[in-house]
Amino acid sequence: MKDPAPKLPRNFTWGLAGILAVCALVAAVAANGRQSEKGAIEGWRLMEPVRYENLSVFPVVSKNVAETGGFLTLDEALSTGQAAVTERGGEAMRRTRDGQPSPPQYQGDTASVNQLVLINRAKKPLILLAGELVSGGKQDRIIAKDRIVPVGAPPLPLDVFCVEEGRWTNASGFTSSSVIVHPSVRERAAVDQAQSQVWDAVASGSTASPGTAGRSVGGAPVAAPMISRESIDATIQTDAPTQAYQKVYNNPHVNQSIDPFVEEVQKRFAAATANLKGEHVIGVVIAYGGEVAWSDSFASPELFQRYWPKLLRSYVIEALARPRVKEQATLAEAQEFLRPLQGAEKTESEPDVYRWREVTEGHYADIQLVALRPADMLLHRLKIHRTT
Repeated sequence: MKDPAPKLPRNFTWGLAGILAVCALVAAVAANGRQSEKGAIEGWRLMEPVRYENLSVFPVVSKNVAETGGFLTLDEALSTGQAAVTERGGEAMRRTRDGQPSPPQYQGDTASVNQLVLINRAKKPLILLAGELVSGGKQDRIIAKDRIVPVGAPPLPLDVFCVEEGRWTNASGFTSSSVIVHPSVRERAAVDQAQSQVWDAVASGSTASPGTAGRSVGGAPVAAPMISRESIDATIQTDAPTQAYQKVYNNPHVNQSIDPFVEEVQKRFAAATANLKGEHVIGVVIAYGGEVAWSDSFASPELFQRYWPKLLRSYVIEALARPRVKEQATLAEAQEFLRPLQGAEKTESEPDVYRWREVTEGHYADIQLVALRPADMLLHRLKIHRTT
């Protein structure tokens, strides 16, 4: 009969337990440290809203931000000649070693409504956001979805949607418009990916809560939108026969309320965020009346500021195109809006360049653009309460 296994001294047993406990504690601290670090980088809080008329803007602020100076925006690249956009069909140019244009390289056959060709000549990666407008060519178009175009990439077949239904004739080359279409149109491109719905949204102003003017919400009357379908139709008939987005929404009949609204919101937003201590504005959550509807947030305040002027204008156009109500969304509702979704997921990626991810749950969609170099970085997050 074998001797029973020797028993460890009690003090040795406690010593081993203590060692295991310490190891577990160290592992937990390390894990918590990683979580804390991640939370600090990705962490955010919402400020009280800036309100004007039926629009509420909740600033998203963070203490820790990423370095995003190594990226170019589409507007910056086009306006400085560091990027070019052309129609398909042998019109694209490739970049030579000295950076000068050379004969066509892209093997497209004919021009296409829903595809252009883009070349990045810059020494920085190029960020494209869904809904950004490029003007010219045979039609004005908007970018179909967020992506990054790396340095030295070959001419890129670029998915787009037309926002000028009535023209298919050559115009000047594509130029920067410094415009991002308002949420009703942007949603149709970014989520629905449907050309006919993009055209419908341009012509209707807002696709949210149609026909509610004259009714009441929570006992309060609903006033007609300041940008009405009738005013858009009249503008198209007289001054924008091709239904070009810029001509419609820059026309005096439609635009008379946009600029004063933008100026007032910007003034209030600047005052509300002027005295932040150790925090920076990296995005916003947008509510129309009592509906929290939209959010754009970025990896850094610097990147947010580069997009903020045209984003604000897009939010204002949407506000003016929606029925006016007295109801207001609360801070708690805006915080709940930013919770992660649990639903159907789609992903796209280009190795060592970017990862695109969309999650949909019910009426909500959450779209994230992650840069993979120089390190994983959530460059842009778009959250939508869909109107369809």
